[in-house]
Amino acid sequence: MVFIQEGDTVIWTNNDREGHTVTSGKGAGRFGWMGGDKFGEPDGYFDSERFLPGESWSNTFGEEGLFNYFCTIHPWMEGVVFVGKSIPEYPHDAEGNKIEQFPVLEYTADGLIELDMTWEPNVIMTHDEVSFIYHTYDPMTNSNLDKMKYDFIIIQNGAEIFRDKGLTAIGGDYRNFIFDKPGAIEIRFENIESGGTSGIESVSRLPMTDPSLRTVVFSTMVYDNLEKQAHHEIVVQPAKRVELQYELLVAIITVPGALAIVAVLYMMYGKPKKNTNYV
Repeated sequence: MVFIQEGDTVIWTNNDREGHTVTSGKGAGRFGWMGGDKFGEPDGYFDSERFLPGESWSNTFGEEGLFNYFCTIHPWMEGVVFVGKSIPEYPHDAEGNKIEQFPVLEYTADGLIELDMTWEPNVIMTHDEVSFIYHTYDPMTNSNLDKMKYDFIIIQNGAEIFRDKGLTAIGGDYRNFIFDKPGAIEIRFENIESGGTSGIESVSRLPMTDPSLRTVVFSTMVYDNLEKQAHHEIVVQPAKRVELQYELLVAIITVPGALAIVAVLYMMYGKPKKNTNYV
């Protein structure tokens, strides 16, 4: 079986010692031809007619589908061409508009939070792991929004397929995901709430009466993977690990300092004095 995209051309080269044909339709099978009355059933989509050793023949597939073919001279020789939807080689949104540059920048409706997003790979296929990587900024000061809380949501073909709560560390975070089906997707950030650090105290104090004011949406497409029909990988999300690393970093800095202070205080005040009075 050959996997191609709509609009691709397949070239058959005769490296045998006999002539062959490439004729669309169902062949007779490995033993069907032996009865003498079944030599395949052409369906009329394409036919190379006989081409000799050393010669080639090509066909361009302009539509999606599964195309069986066989050799009318040797009806047990069969093959299949699977033609999938043409996949752009550039990143784009769900409407097909080309994304000229990563990261993509979006803002909350109140204009107080900038969210920069990229995904890798840039063109998403089913059954391949994709990483959504993002950073948050205060657009007034261009400073990172650290410890920002949010809900990360993926909606595909109108249905929610993933939701997770997040907390940015050092102004950014990421999520991994593997898509089982093709279709348009939205990557949504909802219930965004700043942690009040990195110079954005005014953002954290802002009353949020309308949740839509703190929603950011990105979109793109997921395409059928013609070379991979399933996956067995376990997707590990980084949210807990990132937060833990942040806390460990604080512990690594503060704990040794605290121990040093305790040791100095012990040496100064905690060491028992010797009794110099003798009877």
